[in-house]
Amino acid sequence: MRKIAFLFPGQGAQYPGMAKDFFDNYPIAKQTFEQADDLLHRKLSDIIFNGPDKTLTETKNSQLGIYIASIAILRVIEQLFPTLVPSVCAGLSLGEYTALTASGRLSFEDGLNLVAHRGQYMNDACEAIPGTMAVILGLNGDVVEQIVKEVNLPQDLWAANFNCPGQVVISGTLKGIEAGSAAAKAKGAKRVIPLQVHGAFHSGLMKRAEEHLAPYIDAVPLKESECEIVMNVTGGLVHAQTKIRHNLIKQVTHPVRWEQGVRHMMNSGVELFLELGCGMTLTGFNKRIGVTVPCPNVETVKDLPGLEELLKMERL
Repeated sequence: MRKIAFLFPGQGAQYPGMAKDFFDNYPIAKQTFEQADDLLHRKLSDIIFNGPDKTLTETKNSQLGIYIASIAILRVIEQLFPTLVPSVCAGLSLGEYTALTASGRLSFEDGLNLVAHRGQYMNDACEAIPGTMAVILGLNGDVVEQIVKEVNLPQDLWAANFNCPGQVVISGTLKGIEAGSAAAKAKGAKRVIPLQVHGAFHSGLMKRAEEHLAPYIDAVPLKESECEIVMNVTGGLVHAQTKIRHNLIKQVTHPVRWEQGVRHMMNSGVELFLELGCGMTLTGFNKRIGVTVPCPNVETVKDLPGLEELLKMERL
């Protein structure tokens, strides 16, 4: 079998109307949104499709929205291309829950429940201690980690995302981000761009959210699967269920080692990366990381013919 990786986006990719064309054109997608509304006991699909953007961006809504939209698209792909089976799955931050569902380890119902709690607890943490994030362009991860140490504000500044070469995200309080941004510019960063996010994700400011979420992750049923999973905390393969749970919990406060995870998949012989869900962020990261195999993405119904043609060319 050819080695295929399915990739799933995280928070920040959301926008009103995401996956609406799948809802309109494929019953399996419509059923996914309706199932989610029923399980959540609220009409989240209205917010997903119609916004407003400010409401959708709230952590308690955006995390659920992206998870549901990604699963809806995944289910359409599984229906249209039954032979397109992933050998490995990975997701950026929140996308890790979608990856676990796609790999067969986590049911949609249980995943939805976990994401609902994760989104709410992280939303509460954002409200309790104001924080933000910024992306540093032009410096590698080692330099940014050194900057965080030199700034020496251990309760205010953390390295949060190692996305791809020359793109690292820092997270923390307004004081910490201001100090970290100034230090990065002094070290030669090309740009430091503030992110429009609800709070300081993947930082110590999320500790309370991590503690509240942990019992739900420890209790959720997980199945065994032949599909491998690459996780954010380690940037590598994780097999044991105890370690999967541990990494899901720690992911809330620890950095996302996305570049390391993609390199691991490259080195393991992945021949095609398929990004499913909102945007093309992960496909863009792959190009900067140096992935040379095909990296298609499916965000809208219009992307399906191109995927079909590529799969014919690749004989998949």
